[in-house]
Amino acid sequence: MTATAQYAIPGMIILTVLFFRLRSVGKARRLRLERLWILPTLYAAVVGFVFWNAPPHGMTWLWCVVALGVGAGLGWWRGRLMRVAVDPETHELSQTVSPAALLFIVALIVIRSASRAMAIEMAGPGHAGLMAATDILMAFALGFVAFQRVEIFIRARRMLAEARAKRP
Repeated sequence: MTATAQYAIPGMIILTVLFFRLRSVGKARRLRLERLWILPTLYAAVVGFVFWNAPPHGMTWLWCVVALGVGAGLGWWRGRLMRVAVDPETHELSQTVSPAALLFIVALIVIRSASRAMAIEMAGPGHAGLMAATDILMAFALGFVAFQRVEIFIRARRMLAEARAKRP
């Protein structure tokens, strides 16, 4: 595969996904608190299986913990960018993706792509550097996904309790 195709194919996929995501920016979607745990749990299971099957070595563990923490902080921040609303009559929750939240994801994709390119370049003939980079990115993504959902859950539950308390 040529170098151009190597970047063009993922770029086209990302642009297609972003096109469909941009269409939903600003539109409210139903938010179900009882389902927010599913994606982080599935991803934690995948990361746990990968780390159990091929555990990181040496300092990679430390970098994975740091990446998990950075991902958690950025996930919390992205969760704060999501608009959550409660219908005062029905108490139905909805969430709206803000343009800032979508731009945040685009920035993360760019950073991840640059990191991947650097990891491939640094890996040289072996693949240990690439494996470490993958482990670190997986830990980052786990923190990001989990804490985005945790922040939304806490805020939505608080808003729902306030709406129910105002009801006569």
